[in-house]
Amino acid sequence: MIVAVLQARMSSTRLPGKVLADVAGAPMVLRQVERLRRAASIDRLIMATSNEASDDPLARAVEAAGVEVFRGALNDVLGRFAGAVAGLADEDLMLRLTADCPLADPVLIEALIARHKAGGVDYSATTLPHRTYPIGLDAEILSAGLLRLMAREANDPYEREHVTPFVYRRPERFGLGGLTQDRDESQVRWTVDLPSDLAFVRAVYEALYPRKPAFTSGDIRALVRGRPDLAALGDLPRI
Repeated sequence: MIVAVLQARMSSTRLPGKVLADVAGAPMVLRQVERLRRAASIDRLIMATSNEASDDPLARAVEAAGVEVFRGALNDVLGRFAGAVAGLADEDLMLRLTADCPLADPVLIEALIARHKAGGVDYSATTLPHRTYPIGLDAEILSAGLLRLMAREANDPYEREHVTPFVYRRPERFGLGGLTQDRDESQVRWTVDLPSDLAFVRAVYEALYPRKPAFTSGDIRALVRGRPDLAALGDLPRI
């Protein structure tokens, strides 16, 4: 089984409430869910949010859309992920995603899953061995058994908060794999942390979604190449 766990909270420090911000008439997190559901290899989708009252509206919105929700500690995100996959067998795979990436690429996710299955490694990511894809297309995959080991052994607060550093900080212990592409888009910004990021994502959906809801990363690149206003939006490039 492959279970995607989508990390989300309302209490973002730079853009509070961003995951429920309107994007083309729906909460941003549900636009991401819509894209993730196009990845055929994902058998189950769980949103992992906190048990803080501030995340109640998020949990209600996602549950109303038919998505399973697990709630745990706000700051111990690794523990929260371990709780979300508690019912999985050790050999089942967990795909980690974050809910500030409404341009998630189902094709890239499928490629990562295939590479991980074929690679004989413990952990694979779209940022290894180095980032070449846009910021906002990040995905990571590992087994539920390894996630439980991490939750038992990790003591560093940074490793508890960011979930996977326990693995990729220890290449002598764990096998690491990943995906790269020929072009270097490591500075391209497709995530949502800032108001300018949200403006970019809204513009992309406004331009592409009405005529092609399943628009691709290639469609985004083509749009931005023809829209200098989008290419220059914010502090980092969009293409």
